[in-house]
Parts: sequence; structure tokens; C-alpha cells
Amino acid sequence: MRADNTTTTSNGHLVVLTDVHKSFGSNVVLDGVSLDIDKGEAIVVAGISGSGKSTMLRCINGLEKVDSGDITFEGNSIPKAGKSIYRLRADIGMVFQNFNLFAHKTVLQNIMLGPIEVKGVSESDARERAESLLERVGIPEKADQHPADLSGGQQQRVAIARALAMEPKLMLFDEPTSALDPEMIREVLDVMRDLAREGMTMIVVTHEMGFAREVCNRIVFIDGGKIVEEASPEEFFTNAKSQRARDFVDKILHH
Repeated sequence: MRADNTTTTSNGHLVVLTDVHKSFGSNVVLDGVSLDIDKGEAIVVAGISGSGKSTMLRCINGLEKVDSGDITFEGNSIPKAGKSIYRLRADIGMVFQNFNLFAHKTVLQNIMLGPIEVKGVSESDARERAESLLERVGIPEKADQHPADLSGGQQQRVAIARALAMEPKLMLFDEPTSALDPEMIREVLDVMRDLAREGMTMIVVTHEMGFAREVCNRIVFIDGGKIVEEASPEEFFTNAKSQRARDFVDKILHH
């Protein structure tokens, strides 16, 4: 278990979603979602495309505002705007499907930027941490290259290192391997496995059910904006209770 100074609420939950609703126009995307995440848990959020998984992540880190309900992080409601939203995002790292790296900056500069600009870390300290993180994700030799010079898998590992440079208390992964060629997927999942083993609190939206089965503590299955099943990986894959979850597992296992 990772040791840090994370402060959790008295009930032990790091993140709490309570009856969260979110719509885009007439499209109801989250329909009364309630979920607790404890420090050190690795949660995989599963479901078909359009079921509300990515929107849930974006609401947790304040990229989207909820219509009703509440989301708390360390006991405090997610702020709607202002400086407090930037402080929140310093504690919640997010890795997107399409990397979102700055094309005109080197790999090292991409990783150093957040700590320097947001946390006021000195350039020398930011550089030292960035170099250490590149070692951690297995591409120290790419420090002075630009994103366009890297494979998709390498770019995603840089994106993970960039998020980790902020020393987050929670990591959100939004389909981090879906834009990658099959041979690149494993190198990214290996980094995520290591993070989970070190005790990083993680919420992962992914279709990689082998990863889910091996690494996560819980699988949360969303359908039509509702959580219809929460279970351990073993229970989810062998004894799912809802028909929608059973159909999903059957398609995954017989794909």
C-alpha cells in the first residue's frame, strides 16, 4: 500500500458520488449514480459505449458539472469553478484516450509543466522528478523527443508520467488503450498494473477485461446511465446478477 498524507473522511471514502444526474440536452447520461471509492482501490468501470462511463470521470474531476446530486473528494464537494477547481485537478490525475500532450514541447517539458506552473516546483526539482518518472514508465531515452516522434503507446506512457508528476491522490483513466494498436496496449497496461500494486487509487474506464480481472478490486457496470452491478472481478465474470451484465460478459468472453 502506498504511504502518503491523503486525508480521507471519517467513513474512509476518498470519493463519494451521491444520486448524480447529468444530461446533455434531452440525452440523460448519468441517471442517479451513487458510488463510493476508498483510498487504495482500483475500480474498473465497464459498459457499452455511450453508457455514461467517461462522463462520470469528467464529473469527478470537474470537467463537467453535475445537474443534481453531489460528488465529494476527501469530504469536500467538487467545486464548480474558480481557483479551487485547479487545486482539485492537482490532486486528481486524468489520462485521456488521445494523450493530449503538447506537440511543441519535448517529453520532459510536457511532464515538468504542471508541477512548475501549478505547484510552484523549481525547474531543477521538476526535471529530476520528470526524469525519474520516465524511468518508471520505461522510456527515459525519449526525454528530449517530441510527441510526434513517439509511438502511441509511448505517448500514453508520457501522459501517465505527466499526471503522476503532480503527485495525485487519485488517478482517472478514460479508455487509455482504445486508440492504441494491439502490440502497444500491453506496455501501457503494465504501467497501470504497477500503479495499482503500489496502492494508487484508480478509476479506470476500459474494455480490457483481462486487466480488469487481474488488477481491480471491483467492477462497476453502468448501463443507460445507471449502475446496475457492482462486484468483485471473479463474481462479475462468473456470476453476474443482472441480465445486462451477463450479456456484456458473454459478448466479452466470446468475442
